[in-house]
Amino acid sequence: MKSPAKNRGFSLIELLIAMTVMLIALGIVSTVMARAMAVRARESRTADALATAQAAINVMSREISNSGFGIYLNSGSKVASNGIVLGSTESNSQRIRVRANLFNEGGTATAPGPTTLSINRPGEDVTYFFDSTTKSIVRYDPSGVETSPGVYGPQTSVVVNRISSVTFEYFDYNGGTSQATGPLTAPSANTARIKVTVDVELDQVSGQPNTQHVVFASDVTLRNNNYMLTQY
Repeated sequence: MKSPAKNRGFSLIELLIAMTVMLIALGIVSTVMARAMAVRARESRTADALATAQAAINVMSREISNSGFGIYLNSGSKVASNGIVLGSTESNSQRIRVRANLFNEGGTATAPGPTTLSINRPGEDVTYFFDSTTKSIVRYDPSGVETSPGVYGPQTSVVVNRISSVTFEYFDYNGGTSQATGPLTAPSANTARIKVTVDVELDQVSGQPNTQHVVFASDVTLRNNNYMLTQY
């Protein structure tokens, strides 16, 4: 016959100790998993932000680099134009307006005269600017859509959204020197290079620092600028 002492189960204190140890272990595991999930979410949002910024840079760079194509300053010397529309309301650190004679209609950027530049086709007069209300980069083309055969009307489209800011910096090249003047907040007739910077604010992730940003910048060379043409 077994003694009663050998048949007794766990005491209440032993059960409480075991439960406490298990709860502590579960707490540690859940904390580690939560941090791992937060890091994964942060990295995912960072990758999305980089892709967004890269897409914005690619779209703008393509048209900005074509600025000035087929345009010259006058019909006599035919000095190449960089195609940037000057003026504080046209091109500055927050927006840029560029023109190109893509369809070879016209010639000079001055009027009047038979060689006056005629820009009335899609992609020949484009403005990029940042819309803080929608947090997006907007592209405006006064002749972006064909409303009827041979007639074009304005088109406004969002290039990419979830952007925090867009900045344009301008670099001028005077004469034959390779030393640039800049960065400048406004372009000039001598501007031959533009730095485009896109800032994307990441969505808040639980357990991660607030207000994290991804900044992506790219230098765009205006290959139709007079200075750049003389380098080839």
